[in-house]
Amino acid sequence: MALIARATQEFVPIKEVRDGIVVLKDGSLKAIVLANSINLSLKSEDEQKATIYQFQSFLNTLDFPIQIVIQSKRLDIRPYLLLLESRMKAQTEPLLKIQTKEYMEFIRNFTETTNIMTKNFFIVVPYSAKSIGGEEDVISRMFSKKRAKALEQEEKLADFEEKRSQLDQRVGVIEQGLARCGIKSVELGTEEVIEVFYKVFNPGEIEGKINLEQR
Repeated sequence: MALIARATQEFVPIKEVRDGIVVLKDGSLKAIVLANSINLSLKSEDEQKATIYQFQSFLNTLDFPIQIVIQSKRLDIRPYLLLLESRMKAQTEPLLKIQTKEYMEFIRNFTETTNIMTKNFFIVVPYSAKSIGGEEDVISRMFSKKRAKALEQEEKLADFEEKRSQLDQRVGVIEQGLARCGIKSVELGTEEVIEVFYKVFNPGEIEGKINLEQR
């Protein structure tokens, strides 16, 4: 029995990212909010209880589901090392040049032998509703194909804007609730959302050793 190869895109439920909103193939929308973290160990016992109670109250007031996603990944120190290397090249003092190179070697060796992890906290806010447009076959019977296609596009745009308006209200509720807990948050834009999913689907590209120029 012959196996039929299927494109990877068929297994990804994302249709497009429009104006920072993730549009899924089933027509539902999702917004992604990036939130910072709070170190409870630096707070007093009373402050810890107050923060936890406030966050619990915030979750209990929500009348829609959310997803809390924690993305852990190994710290990519390469951009910092490349910055140091560029400054080393511009350095005219021989002693400072040597010290900078030794520092770069120390940082590289330390990060290669120690797992330094970074964490990002995301809140995924969904919205799903039936399309507000009419049936396509009804449109086709009433108008020409060209007119029907144009009308269909207009209805899709109106449908998206309606769903987006409802989704924006939910995002506002999330951001206000987090602010009351002392957590700063921001909704991701289109480029940031694409970057998040690119790193999810291509996790190995940030790995690898850094080859510094030998001098």
